[in-house]
Amino acid sequence: MYKPFGSYGRAGAQYRQIDVSTRVEGASPHRLVAILYEELLVSIATMGQAIRVGDIVRRGESQSKALAIVGGLESGLDFEQGGEIARLMVTIYAETKRLLIRAARENDMAPSDEARKLVAEIATAWNAIA
Repeated sequence: MYKPFGSYGRAGAQYRQIDVSTRVEGASPHRLVAILYEELLVSIATMGQAIRVGDIVRRGESQSKALAIVGGLESGLDFEQGGEIARLMVTIYAETKRLLIRAARENDMAPSDEARKLVAEIATAWNAIA
């Protein structure tokens, strides 16, 4: 049976929020972006799970969170220093948003899986930069 806040209910959701807050405190800008990618991947996975079990409320919450994170990542791009890479990232983020919207609209896990794979590749590359 699918539980809306994981296996520990609302307490688990609160613990996760505290965990994220703790990781953010004192993190370098590079680490903050890595945390955003981690949270984006969790949100996309949660959205896919919600689609699978037919939980439209959780699907919407997860989609909203994922889209907000993508928007945050996009707004942090530096086109002067990032040049071509920043322009490429805008394209990738646009595709990620398109896939997430399509997944929710069609109630189909396939586009959310595509989005997750796309973000996972970027996250892996970002973490390799360290």
